[in-house]
Amino acid sequence: MSEEKIKEFVPGVTEDINITDKAIEEIKKIMIENKIPENYGLRIGIKGGGCSGLTYTLGFDSESKPTDNIIEKEGLSIYVDMKSYLYLTGTELDFTDGLSGQGFIFNNPNAKRTCGCGSSFSA
Repeated sequence: MSEEKIKEFVPGVTEDINITDKAIEEIKKIMIENKIPENYGLRIGIKGGGCSGLTYTLGFDSESKPTDNIIEKEGLSIYVDMKSYLYLTGTELDFTDGLSGQGFIFNNPNAKRTCGCGSSFSA
């Protein structure tokens, strides 16, 4: 990742990652269908792996960690750990349910290369 894209990490509430209304709607639907408590938040992150080097992760977490950045949108908390935040700043998380399939899509301006399926990237 180039140095100009790295910004100082300050834990707290942020808006540096955009979650679309369609993605929020789908996340809430998944929570209801899977009986996930309302006080849980969505954890967005990255981990090593995939054909391009890094893979996106999504999951639910009962609480934030002290070093998380937190996005609050429409009553939903989204937690992003420090390492992931550096790679995801400026990213938009969207949801599609078109003819070519359905799922969450990460539109990440920091990705230098992505794989064909869009689930991994390199920065």
